[in-house]
Amino acid sequence: MISGGKRSFSSRKNSSCFGDGKIQATPRPVPIPRLRSSSQSSGRLRRSPGGRHYPSSPPKKTVCGVCGKVFRSHYDKRLRRARDLSCGDKRVYLAYPLRRVQCSRCGGVKSEQLDWLADNPLYTKRFAFFVGRRCRETPIKDVAEELFLDWHAVKELDKQYMQEQLRRAGKPTPRVIGIDELSIRQGHNYRIVVSDLERGRPIWFGGKDRSEASLDEFFAWLGPEKCGKIRLAVMDMWQPFRTATLKEGNAPQATILYDKFHILQHLGEAMDKVRKQEYARLSGQERRFIKGQRYNLLASWGNLETEGKSALQLLFKVNKRLHTAYLLKDSFGQLWDYHHPGWARRFFNQWRYALRWQRLAPFEKFVRLVATHWDGIEAYCHEENKVPLGFVEGINNKIRAIQRRAYGFRDEEYLRLKILTCMLPKL
Repeated sequence: MISGGKRSFSSRKNSSCFGDGKIQATPRPVPIPRLRSSSQSSGRLRRSPGGRHYPSSPPKKTVCGVCGKVFRSHYDKRLRRARDLSCGDKRVYLAYPLRRVQCSRCGGVKSEQLDWLADNPLYTKRFAFFVGRRCRETPIKDVAEELFLDWHAVKELDKQYMQEQLRRAGKPTPRVIGIDELSIRQGHNYRIVVSDLERGRPIWFGGKDRSEASLDEFFAWLGPEKCGKIRLAVMDMWQPFRTATLKEGNAPQATILYDKFHILQHLGEAMDKVRKQEYARLSGQERRFIKGQRYNLLASWGNLETEGKSALQLLFKVNKRLHTAYLLKDSFGQLWDYHHPGWARRFFNQWRYALRWQRLAPFEKFVRLVATHWDGIEAYCHEENKVPLGFVEGINNKIRAIQRRAYGFRDEEYLRLKILTCMLPKL
């Protein structure tokens, strides 16, 4: 409606024209004046009754990357870049602001500590763990070429991965341990490896040689409380290992059990000496039956193929001494099948009686060796001592495979980490 040449706002209606010529009114939004507080004239909207005020979050705290001290402020921050897991064949880098703090404890400006970064701040921690998983089965050189990294960078990332594995595994409390020496290089350079046979993993690597003092370092590292919980120690017949284990303050309560495979190794050496003596005693065409039979004579009869068995049967027909020695060697393994010490002793006495008048000097020397260490052999007859004796030798084979894959280790600390984590689960 138009009145006096001016439009009235309260009675105004907007109209629209359709194709039929009719005019229809369409409503429009009506403006509402801004509400003002009676006590303030700043023009802000009044809060609704019962409204809550949420305080802003506190500022981020910065942790010193060296000493761990927490600061509420920072010195400055700079943009940094760290490599992350790749996406297909593309390398991925994360850009992030890195703060620095003026640390009064360290006496200088130090970078902050970020949990998701590796020890080398150029890489994320999950990328470091990926490199560590690849290095479990692959040489460092191949991993470095695959990921376009420096050889030393891959080695340091692998070290951090293995250190994290040991941290999560925790310090062990073994009850059954296996002790063995390991040659790390030529020249009778030995180190000692101690394994937890119940959990199936190495727990200590160290020492300077295979002496009593070197094994004392393990018991000092383990502590007197945990040493008192050791009930069984599996080892070879090396006297310094036995002396160090039963020493007062180490593990005098532990039962000594000699490794079956080390004992059979001595028996195999006696068998090989008999073969050499027979070969030296004979001459001419009589030697042809013995030549080339070293592996067959040292192997068990059940592990031989048909060709090897045929060759031994022909040899035994012409050489009764080698036949007797082989039967004695192959039957001695039954000693570890008994569950009572008395029956084991009876078997050994019968085996030793069968050796009489056979003129097998290496076997007689072996009998004296077993008789001297009989207490550590018959201990296996008790049911609670039936532990996997092959684990210690299996660990040695696994370590040798690690050394061959790397063509040797110059860094002994890196070798130690490799040995202690070879049986731990992947991260």
